[in-house]
This record gives sequence, structure tokens and C-alpha cells, in this order.
Amino acid sequence: MSVSANKKAMLRTVLLLAWPTVVELALQTLVQYVDTAMVGHIGASASAAVGLTTTTMWLISAPFSAMGTGVLSTIAKAVGAKDTERVRSAAGQAVLLCLIVGISITAVALGAAPFLPGWLGADAQIRSEAFLYFFVINIPLLLRGMTIILGAALRAAGDTKTPLLVNATVNLVNIVFNYLLIGSPVTVLGLYIPRAGLGVLGAAIATALSFAVGGVLMLHALYRHQLLSPRGKPQLDKPVMRDCVSVGLPVMATRLFVFSGQVVFTSLVSRLGTLALAAHSIALTAEQAFYVPGFGIQTAASALSGQSIGAQNEKALDHVTVLTTTIASAAMGLMAVFLFFWPEAVMRIFTQDPAVIAMGTVILRIVAVSEPLYAVAIILEGVFNGAGDTKIPFLFSTGCMWGIRILFTYICTVHFGLGLAAVWGCMVADNCVRCLLLLIRVLRGRWKRRYFGEE
Repeated sequence: MSVSANKKAMLRTVLLLAWPTVVELALQTLVQYVDTAMVGHIGASASAAVGLTTTTMWLISAPFSAMGTGVLSTIAKAVGAKDTERVRSAAGQAVLLCLIVGISITAVALGAAPFLPGWLGADAQIRSEAFLYFFVINIPLLLRGMTIILGAALRAAGDTKTPLLVNATVNLVNIVFNYLLIGSPVTVLGLYIPRAGLGVLGAAIATALSFAVGGVLMLHALYRHQLLSPRGKPQLDKPVMRDCVSVGLPVMATRLFVFSGQVVFTSLVSRLGTLALAAHSIALTAEQAFYVPGFGIQTAASALSGQSIGAQNEKALDHVTVLTTTIASAAMGLMAVFLFFWPEAVMRIFTQDPAVIAMGTVILRIVAVSEPLYAVAIILEGVFNGAGDTKIPFLFSTGCMWGIRILFTYICTVHFGLGLAAVWGCMVADNCVRCLLLLIRVLRGRWKRRYFGEE
């Protein structure tokens, strides 16, 4: 096959792997938009109560996504090496990891729930609703973990459509129950709809139900896909489990440090007042739609980089890196143009509060400038994760979060009395520096020597 044909085949493979994940993430983002919009129409206090724990949920989900990365890398390499038995064993370890991590994290989350709003410095008026929301959505956390880890196993094996279908169902459940539980009863076209009017609690119940449905469906999909060994229930395979965990632990450390930084970041924002916290929370949700192409393509980058190393094909690894980075940065760059010129329209999707819209418009325009660079960071992180090279990226992410975002946010807010725009400027600086560090490491190329030897 010619070089040109190889490149076309690789492009086709990237797009085939990426598009279901892009659609899946787009649907998830749509649901978050609906959640935020429904709660936002209750008022700024409700938005702040829900948004207060958003970054904490990222922190809680970190062990699941980290172990999912370890499973993905192990399965992708086994697929590249055509080792079917190892693929099945790794899928079994994925189920065991769901149980171990899920039970542990659920206990921690539910135990911390009563104290979290106070720790984050929330105004007294929103603490009760923030606690209730956080507690309820974490009840089915074990099943949420299954959705994440088992979804990663399926994607590593090249099946990105099944996670798409599962998450589409999850999103539909969430939207339907949001509508039925959040608002008050209404009459539509003469038909009386007995909605529960539970407000923030209704949003929490809807989210918890969707998490439960997702976990059950993803476990069923894994068995139906025949990724698991036909011998019965998953058995511990220490060497394969060690491989999964050795890749996952640095990713977990990265995400724990980064997301704990996000929690501290939110606590600093909360001290700016309920209005600033509402604008911050809504803008965080709003910008997620503009990350969808990057994280969708990251899935393809991770799976294909792992498969390239498993097949001992360095040229394929290089081509995957360049191709996925180019596509993602171009896609997110185009979307950033819209975010920069029409941020007010984006904010109006979620709230009609003029003060929240005005504040959110400024910070969305700030973050739009950094989108192409952030796309590069997303993809390169995916390449390293697929390869199982996670330790140095951990140092980059942790150093940038705490040494740039948190440190300078603290200086700006506490010592100089600056507002939300300065806070988001610090966030952009964190993303840009991390991108440059990852890019330098890729261009130097020495990280590949552990997989392909010295030239």
C-alpha cells in the first residue's frame, strides 16, 4: 500500500473511531445544557447550589476515568499485538476495578457530602440544596463507574458505537426525568402534566437515575460484546491487573491533583459571591460543548496510539499523533470563533439574569482565545495515555494547575481584589503552558524509545 493510501486509511480509521464518541459527548453536553438551563430558570441561587459541586464531581470521577485509561491502554496494545486472551483478561480486570474503586469512592463521597458546601465556602443560603444535590447524585456512583471504565474497554477494542448508544439512553432518561421532576405541573395542548416541582432535588434524582441506567446497560453490553472470558465471572489476573493499574495510577494522581485544584479554584470563585459563582458555573457548562471535538478525537488517538505500539509500528504512531492533533485543533479553533463573537447568545441558553449573562459573556470570550492550544493538549494527553506513558504528563498537569492556576488566582483575588475575568485568565494560562510542555515533549521524541528502542 502506498504512503498516500496509508494516510487515507488512517484518516478513515480516526474518523470511524472518533465520530461515535463525538456524538456521545455532544449528547452528554446537551443534557448538561438542559440541566443547567432548567435549574438556571429557577434562579441564580439554584444555579450556584448545583454548580458548587461540579468540580468536586470531576474529582470523584477521576479514579474511574484513570482506571479506564489503564484498561484502554492495556486492551489497545493487546489488540495491536492480536492477543485475544489478554484482551479478555483485561476486560475482566475492568469489571473488578469497577467494584473495588466504586465501593470505595461511594463511601467517601457520601460521607463527605454534609460538610462539602461549608468546605467550599458557599453562602449559607445555598448550602442545604448543595448538600442534597451532591448526596443524591452519588448514591449510584458504583454504576457511574461502570459506565466510564467499561465504556473505555469497549472503545479500546474499537467499538465506539455501543458506548454511544448506552449514553444516548442515559441522556434521554436524564432529560425526561428532569422535565418531570424539576418543574411544577403544566398543561400542554390541553394535556395536564403532573410534574413534581422538586427543583434542585428533582435534578439530582434525574441524574442519579440516569447514572444507574448507564451502569447496568454498559455491563450488559460488555458481556454481549464477548470481550469477557467465556469461562464465567471475571478472575483476577495479577500481571494484567498490574499493567492496568500501573498506567492508571499516574493518571489518577494527575486527575486527583488537578481536580482537587479545581475544587480549590471553585472555592476561590465562591468567595467572590453567589452571582460570580453562578456565572462561573454556567460558563463552565457552556464551554464544554466547544471541547467535544477534542475529547472525541482523543478517544481515537488513545486507542490508535496503543494499537500502534502493540504492533511495533512507530511510523503509525507518529502519523496518528500529527493527524489527530491537526483535526482537533482545527475543529475546536472553528468553534472558538463562534464562542468569541457570540458568547452572550450562549449564556442566554442557561439564564435570563442580566448580571450573570454580562459576567459570563466576558469570561467565555477570554477562554475562546485558548481553544486551539487546549485542543493540542487534549490530543497529546490522549496519545500518551494510549501509550501508557502517564508519569511525565502527571507532573506537567499538576505543576500547571497548582503553580499557575491556583497560585495566581489566589494572588489575583485575595491580594489584588480582582474579579472573575482575572480568574479565568489564570485558567487560560494554565491550559496554554500545559499544551506547550506536552508539545515540546512530543517533538523531542525521546519518550518513544521505551517502546521502540534507540535509533
